[in-house]
Amino acid sequence: MTRRDIISIAKSLLRIAIIANLALPLPVFAHAIMVKAQPAVDSTIAESPKQVDVWFNDKVGSEYKALAVINSAGKRVDNKNIEQETFDQSHLYITVPDLPPDTYTVRYRVVSIDTHIVTGKFKFTIKKP
Repeated sequence: MTRRDIISIAKSLLRIAIIANLALPLPVFAHAIMVKAQPAVDSTIAESPKQVDVWFNDKVGSEYKALAVINSAGKRVDNKNIEQETFDQSHLYITVPDLPPDTYTVRYRVVSIDTHIVTGKFKFTIKKP
């Protein structure tokens, strides 16, 4: 095998390595996305929940988290006692007193695993009996 053959083989192997490396998926850190809520997003329920829960697609930071339940008059009505599930750090919840029929907005703020702050909101309605 000549020096020229060895160089040609080395170039071919290098090209294959570069192409294979570009084809492999790279780890990507994405922002947390709320994937579930209880009461459900835009739901209408018959009675007041005891707490409001939100779940994200990945665990979120335990610092700087916020969760609030606000009535249609703009008043915060939760018990201001946000908690994060110990064994499922993608789950946040807050308790609420007995809420009257109204439309409520749930606002959240969390820090994603990629350290970006994510905010959002959704509504649910408690219907009149």
